[in-house]
Amino acid sequence: MSLSLDSTQLDRYSRHIIMEEVGPEGQKRLLESSALVLGAGGLGAPVIQYLAAAGVGTLGIVDDDVVERSNLQRQVIHGDSDVGEPKVESAARFVDRLNPDIEVETHETRLDVDNARELIGGYDVVVDCADNFRTRYVVNDAARIEGVPVAHGAIYKFEGQATTLVPDGPCYRCLFPEAPEPGTVPDCATTGVLGVLPGTLGCIQATEAVKLLLDTGEPLEGRLLFYDAMDMTFETVPYQRNPECPVCGEGGIETIDGIDYTGGCRIDAD
Repeated sequence: MSLSLDSTQLDRYSRHIIMEEVGPEGQKRLLESSALVLGAGGLGAPVIQYLAAAGVGTLGIVDDDVVERSNLQRQVIHGDSDVGEPKVESAARFVDRLNPDIEVETHETRLDVDNARELIGGYDVVVDCADNFRTRYVVNDAARIEGVPVAHGAIYKFEGQATTLVPDGPCYRCLFPEAPEPGTVPDCATTGVLGVLPGTLGCIQATEAVKLLLDTGEPLEGRLLFYDAMDMTFETVPYQRNPECPVCGEGGIETIDGIDYTGGCRIDAD
C-alpha cells in the first residue's frame, strides 16, 4: 500500500499514526474506506462527527428529515441556523468544516426495500442509527445479502444498546426474531431522551465501525451491549446464530424483493 499521506495529514492524524494498532498504513486504509450512516439524528450525529474526524474517507449519509429546533438538545452536528434545512445538507456542511479530506455523499431519502441494497452495497461498513424497527430489519437483511457489516445502535430515555453484525456471524433477526407490535415502544418525541445518551452510544458505534475498517480488535459480534445511564452500568449479553433464521440460516433469503416488512417485520416471501 502506498503511504502517500501529505504533511497536513501527517499532522492531523498524528495521534493515530503513532499508535502501533493504526500507524500510517491504518490511517491510509481509513482514508480509502467508506461508511454509510443511516440517520443524521441523535445517534448519527456523533457517528458522523467521529468518523469524519478519524479520516474515514467517504461518508454516505441517509436521511429524509429536516433539522428541527427540538433536535438541537442532542443532535450536535446541527445548529440553530440549520433549522428547516435537510439534515443531510447540514451534516455535509459540518463535515466539510471539520475535515476537508472527507467526501460526503448525501442521500436525502428514506432507506427501504426499493433502494436498500443499492445504497448499502456501495460501502465498506454500515452504521445503523435508524429510529424504527422496519428500517432496522431492512438494513439487516440487505446488508447480509450484500456482505456488508453493520454497527447497530438504539436508544430509549436513559438506556441504549449496541451490537455489531458481521457477514459470517449472527444477524439482527437471530437476536430479535420479531419486532415489537407497532405502538408498544414509544419514540423519543413521546417519552423524551437524555440529550447526552446518543453521544455515548453513537461513539460506541463509531468505534466499532473504525475497528471493522481497520480489521483490528474484537467487534461486538454475537454480543449485545446494554448501557444504563441512570446507574452508569454496562452489561454484555451473548447471543448465537439461529440455524433456522430466515436470513442467515441454511437456505436464507437471496433477495429482499417481495419481503413483507409489516407488523413484526416478518418474512413471508417464498
